Amino acid sequence: MGGRLNNKVALITGAGSGIGFACARRFAEEGAAIVGLDLKRNEQWHELESISDKVLFLEGDVTSLEYQQGAVGEAVERFGSVDVLVTSAGIGDAGPVHMVEEAAWQRVIDVNLSGTFFSAKAVLPQMMQQRSGSIVTVASCEGVVATEGGSSYNASKAGVVNLSKNIAIDYGRMGIRCNALCPGFIETPMFDDVLNQEFMADVKADIRAQTKLGRFGEPLEMANVALFLASDEASFVTGQAIVADGGYIAGHSHGIVEMMGLT
Repeated sequence: MGGRLNNKVALITGAGSGIGFACARRFAEEGAAIVGLDLKRNEQWHELESISDKVLFLEGDVTSLEYQQGAVGEAVERFGSVDVLVTSAGIGDAGPVHMVEEAAWQRVIDVNLSGTFFSAKAVLPQMMQQRSGSIVTVASCEGVVATEGGSSYNASKAGVVNLSKNIAIDYGRMGIRCNALCPGFIETPMFDDVLNQEFMADVKADIRAQTKLGRFGEPLEMANVALFLASDEASFVTGQAIVADGGYIAGHSHGIVEMMGLT
């Protein structure tokens, strides 16, 4: 077991699977007490309980401010503080603007953007009282550079990026840092739901080809970046959108270097 988060308490939304669960597990390995929030507790959560006895899972919907405030209260009551917040809860949707139903648009904004706002709103009073804290919002590389057909998702994640910068600006004087982690295409349940459909095979192959490392990412790779941002090693890092996408948005590839023999 490591110790980069010894004596820290981390509240993680979307902790039931994907990047959120990977963060919960990685942070527990580094000594943090973990409070996980998600719609339901998955079986893999037992893995955390084999790593640490300082874990708590609270079922609920991040679109409820009351639920998130209650979770912060339970975290403080059980473990004494909230030192780290990771906002990994999120959903996807697709379609150009004229095809997106109003209800679908609203649900994406409610979960991805308002849910992140509620997480921060719930935890900031405690961090202000402590005069310390690290907030890691999970945005997306698609919140930095949009991709076709993802209007609602891309807009919600762009909102998360700028919300994170505002938090960094407003609360830095109190010792509170905030950074947006912007993953690329990571093999999570959401990834599977969207890209592993048969009719998306060509799209999936093209995304892999445009990811300069030639592969999709793993949740653990995102958890490692979040761990750095949460830890004291990132003590002078705030207000940043940290893109971890295998080079997907670095620029375009057209096969020219392959023609020159670079393989």
